[in-house]
Amino acid sequence: MPGDQIPRPAAEAAAGFAAVVGRVESGELEFPLPGSGRTADRFAALRDVAASGLCTARLVEGHVDATAILAELGAPAPAAGERWGVWAAEPPGEGLTAIRKDSGWVLGGLKQYCSGAHSCTHALVTARAGEERRLFAVRVDEEGCRPVEGTWQAVGMAGSDTPDVRFTDVPAQEVGGPEAYVRRPGFEHGGIGVAACWYGGALAVARVLKEAAARRADPHTDAHLGAVDVQLHAAQVLLERAAEEIDADPLDSGGGARLRALRVRAFVESVCEAVLEHVGRATGAGPLCHDARHARDAADLTVYIRQHHAERDLAGLGALLARPEGDR
Repeated sequence: MPGDQIPRPAAEAAAGFAAVVGRVESGELEFPLPGSGRTADRFAALRDVAASGLCTARLVEGHVDATAILAELGAPAPAAGERWGVWAAEPPGEGLTAIRKDSGWVLGGLKQYCSGAHSCTHALVTARAGEERRLFAVRVDEEGCRPVEGTWQAVGMAGSDTPDVRFTDVPAQEVGGPEAYVRRPGFEHGGIGVAACWYGGALAVARVLKEAAARRADPHTDAHLGAVDVQLHAAQVLLERAAEEIDADPLDSGGGARLRALRVRAFVESVCEAVLEHVGRATGAGPLCHDARHARDAADLTVYIRQHHAERDLAGLGALLARPEGDR
């Protein structure tokens, strides 16, 4: 299935994805595991890939997140030449069901938001087995694993190749036990890695504002640039602090991982919103209409930050603060 009927924007992002994975395999580029003592380097690498292209970053983030998940759950690392995704979204709808068959598992149903559906070779996929949620490794080129064409209509993140995928008796290998995917501390650490990608996208969007301010002295443009700089600097500091805290307690023995992830993701999302607003107000329609890279960056970032669940996540944060041990 990889490479089959892949749209042009997705093909371009897939080429970038393959190039980054190749650099990782050659040792030229590193994404240290979360909690390894070099989490700040991991976040910086994700930021830099995202600043160059958010769609490629979405695919790369999935691969390096899968690598971390496999390590944390005691499974073999991706082999050379493999490109992994993590397909774990569970919005309302049909979803995936896992059924024991002979000596293994098979998956059936519909999985939504499958980034890299045409370009990944493997994926980690969540599915329900009765009342339990389990994580499985699958080969994306299995005959019964097929993208549902036309199910991703967004202009933003078009290159992320994120259609629904229909599973029909797809053989699957369980990774970890029931609920192990969400119960491991790395689940929260990985959520901050996504925020590092959002931050890289905000840096990319800010490019045209910096260029505009450099071309001409204008107090309004300068004021917008100053406001953007404050936001971006604060996000950078927060990500660096989060990395330090993860390295100090990688197994979350202190129980702060969930609170940290909710705070960081909410703040970085707000920074991205502010950057989009300031850049748009300062530069007008010109870059959005005549600068293809900026138009793509702005559209991609607008869609990507919707992985933050807005007031739902803020409510989760508030409930955790108000009732840390009680009913939330």
